[in-house]
Amino acid sequence: MAGHFQALRGVSAVVFLSVLWAQVLGHKLLVVPQEGSHWLSMKDVVELLSDRGHEIVLLVPEVNLLYKESKYYTRKVYPVPYEQEELNNRLHYFGKQQFAERSFLNAPLFEYRNIIYFIEVFFLNCKSLLNDSATLSFLRESKFNAVFTDPALPCGVILAEYLGLPSVYFFRGFPCSLEHAFSRSPNPVSYVPRCYTQFSDHMTFFQRVANFLVNYLEEYLFYQLYSKYEDLASNILKRDVSIRTLYQNGSIWLLRYDFVFEYPRPVLPNMVFIGGTNCRKKAVLSQVGGFTSF
Repeated sequence: MAGHFQALRGVSAVVFLSVLWAQVLGHKLLVVPQEGSHWLSMKDVVELLSDRGHEIVLLVPEVNLLYKESKYYTRKVYPVPYEQEELNNRLHYFGKQQFAERSFLNAPLFEYRNIIYFIEVFFLNCKSLLNDSATLSFLRESKFNAVFTDPALPCGVILAEYLGLPSVYFFRGFPCSLEHAFSRSPNPVSYVPRCYTQFSDHMTFFQRVANFLVNYLEEYLFYQLYSKYEDLASNILKRDVSIRTLYQNGSIWLLRYDFVFEYPRPVLPNMVFIGGTNCRKKAVLSQVGGFTSF
């Protein structure tokens, strides 16, 4: 089993590099990451790309948690309108609320409000970046060949459109599998269970009806999470835009999960499964039960 997963990771890395090589002929890559565990997964890939000879520029806010200096990339830092203490306080509150008691009925609303509270700072980051003329001028003059971004939030997607660059998406998944809606790949509601339903792909008639109703709630979730970015995008692009349309312009979708662990569904040719790339750091299982620390 271990050998199988090692081989899988090797194949995933080869596929990733082959796809990206076609997009980045000049070897100059603008990386727009997402804070927290998202960056920890992307960081390993960025380091590998640097070892392969790519020139990497990491675009990060001056107040952050994990974007440290590295020999693998050059950081381009832009200002944001809050202090480190504010970010730390929001993270502490978010973590505490994740373990707070909640009833079954209010759990989804409780979790949604907690997420919104934390990601408000990321909207401020994007707003500050897109209003920073000095940073935007630097990015235009740097002549990048592609944008490598985690599109969980759309700032990197907007920036790729502004710079006129192809974009490579690297992510585990949007809330409620919105990547399939963005990419326009088939996602039949009668066969693919929606998030939080806990249904399998063998649903009864009444489960299919419930699944259909939950599908409409996903549209509301999308609006709540992403609609306010449309004003930012319209201002910088000087035209009315739809965030959904901008997401559809992605050149390559690198899906950081494995097809065999997901519900079978059709995918488009530019959607590549690279599950296992975030398992670079290994640890052995304890002989007495439980897991060793990573």
